[in-house]
Amino acid sequence: MKCLLVLAHPLKGSLCDYLANKTASHLRSKGYNVSLLNLYEREFAPVLTREERQSYYQTQFDETLVQAEIAQLKQAESLVLVFPTWWFGFPAILKGWFDRVWAPGHAYNHASDLGAITPCLNNLKEVKVITTLGSPWWVDKLVLRQPVKRILKIALLGACTKKCKFQMLSFYKSENASPSKVDAFVKKIALKY
Repeated sequence: MKCLLVLAHPLKGSLCDYLANKTASHLRSKGYNVSLLNLYEREFAPVLTREERQSYYQTQFDETLVQAEIAQLKQAESLVLVFPTWWFGFPAILKGWFDRVWAPGHAYNHASDLGAITPCLNNLKEVKVITTLGSPWWVDKLVLRQPVKRILKIALLGACTKKCKFQMLSFYKSENASPSKVDAFVKKIALKY
């Protein structure tokens, strides 16, 4: 299975970097063909350009600057996202990747009457998410009702895929996690993914 692993953390050697590498190794051991897209190393520009936005409702989206990333996404059968949750949202670079790469004509099609959009990522069979949070579980789940999970599962995948399996693992209170807690989380990844 072709797998695109997208890492969105600015620091080499960060917990997210470590979890991404462990996840890639695990998936390769299960037979996945894993390609790693490190958005920071790639220096991915998250800001939707004027030309891209102007082309949203044209016959062809202006993919000039994101052609390689769009091709990677469209070829993926499995997508793994590894990122920190900051302020209960995505890092700007990952949000920009969604804005620019999950584009009309590629991730979805506009309806002619501007009604509901239709999915185009028919190749995508599964999305696996690994995120780190500084907060305890109850703040994310009970107070804020998991905004990141809802956006991914309902808004993005709900609009752009058909019958795509979704799984999400959140590592809470990760900023001061002991090595044994990190190891336990890595084992959880291997068990679930």
